[in-house]
Amino acid sequence: MIEIIPAILPKDYEDLKNKIAFVRGLVPIVQIDICDGIFVKTASWPFLSKAESGDIFKSNLDEHFSRILNEEEGMPFWEDIDFELDLLVADAIENFDIYTKLGPKKIIFHIEAVGNIESFKEFLEGIDMYTRDNIQIGVAINPATPLEQIFPLISCIDFVQCMGNDKIGYQGISLDEEVYKKIKIFREKYSDLPIAVDIGVNKKTASLLIKEGATKLVIGSAIFNTEDIIETIQEFKNLD
Repeated sequence: MIEIIPAILPKDYEDLKNKIAFVRGLVPIVQIDICDGIFVKTASWPFLSKAESGDIFKSNLDEHFSRILNEEEGMPFWEDIDFELDLLVADAIENFDIYTKLGPKKIIFHIEAVGNIESFKEFLEGIDMYTRDNIQIGVAINPATPLEQIFPLISCIDFVQCMGNDKIGYQGISLDEEVYKKIKIFREKYSDLPIAVDIGVNKKTASLLIKEGATKLVIGSAIFNTEDIIETIQEFKNLD
């Protein structure tokens, strides 16, 4: 069965909490898009506004995030649901240890944000075994980015995430049909590789994505903007 992962682009902590509450008990994991306003134009929780260059964790942070980092509270409903963090940020490598304090089961880097590929590969290879045993690592790639950039990293990651459009950091964006070709190439080259798709996934595109080889569908507006979230998630789960 295809894995359905609701995607949350949280305006603030209350928005994050409310959206998790909507899908708690319906899915085992949600994706949280963390946007810093530097790598992408938008800013999302835990940042209160677009971050400036420099150490973005010295200020501009939601108080709940600070308490989570200090182990004074946990993520909303952490007892009932797991999290994957989609790091649409410029500092994912430098602040990797901070992001792990949110307790994610998966962390996704964006290949367009990591700089030199060889250096990034060395970073991935240097992650300690305890972290690798507890957190799956994925790498996302935009439609306009050549697939060859990600091939050297396959041995170091657990899955890839094909972004459905180059306009990332937003929801409700249409799917670029170039993504179908990328998934097909990935599937032919790496038969067992888990492939997620994020952006542009809806009831029209989902079946085509699955046909080309996608195994995970990351879905935002097509779930949260529907009148019946329970029925919608079930419909996506029943696709083949």
